[in-house]
Amino acid sequence: MTPVSLEAFFAANPDAIACELVSVRGSSPREQGTFMLVGLEGVLGTIGGGALEYLVIDHARRLLKDGRADEAMDVPLGPEIGQCCGGNVTVSLRYADAPLRRNILARLSAEAASAPHVYVFGAGHVGRVLAQILALLPVRLEVIDTRQGEIDALPAGIPHRRVAMPEAVVRSAPPGSAYVIVTHDHALDFLIANEALARTDSAYVGMVGSRTKRARFARWFADQGGDPRVLERLILPIGAQGLGDKRPSVIAALAAAEIMVHIGGREVSNGRRSIPSNEGVASGI
Repeated sequence: MTPVSLEAFFAANPDAIACELVSVRGSSPREQGTFMLVGLEGVLGTIGGGALEYLVIDHARRLLKDGRADEAMDVPLGPEIGQCCGGNVTVSLRYADAPLRRNILARLSAEAASAPHVYVFGAGHVGRVLAQILALLPVRLEVIDTRQGEIDALPAGIPHRRVAMPEAVVRSAPPGSAYVIVTHDHALDFLIANEALARTDSAYVGMVGSRTKRARFARWFADQGGDPRVLERLILPIGAQGLGDKRPSVIAALAAAEIMVHIGGREVSNGRRSIPSNEGVASGI
């Protein structure tokens, strides 16, 4: 859910109910604070899918038709509704009036502004697919390339920049950024990786390649005076879980998972994000 999708949803659904998990006890598909919007013609977001979501959608639409709002549902996630999570959730249902809509927009805008930056260097076969995957995830994506032709081939809506010296982008990137290096030029790869490894605040530094390329980079890095211990932070090859599958789509999918795991681990270790709790009450929207 983004500010843009929110605007489009409300344009199509002038009347809507905000459905939020305000309490989660035990196991559930989503954590407390998760919400979705339900209109007579559509739904934006998800609180976990399955029978729980269908029950809430039906109840929200009954409220809209009856002109009622501000109710709550206490739902056990067990055999009674055809689920086996074993937990219990309380769902708040509130009419999305103007103040609530402003609160939701402010929340989404704040989340978007605080999302980690991910820079994909290279808009070729792997970079293009990787960008399409990352565009669906809660990150601030930017694709960097020196070639206008490859930039032009990116799907519409993918943030991008053509620059003559991609390594300079690393120097000015915000703290905690992730860097994925998939250019067409090994020498350029090495320059970008060298800059990314020089930053101790990098959430992820990954490069497409092979064990041979890693060995070559290690020798080059040492010749540049680099600390061999720093190389432990370099993921090369990216998407190594692919067991040798070199198809761009497979490499990109596995690399995207790697990136999110590293970003999440860094945020947890820095105290910026906690592992969702199964107890307590959400702050609300």
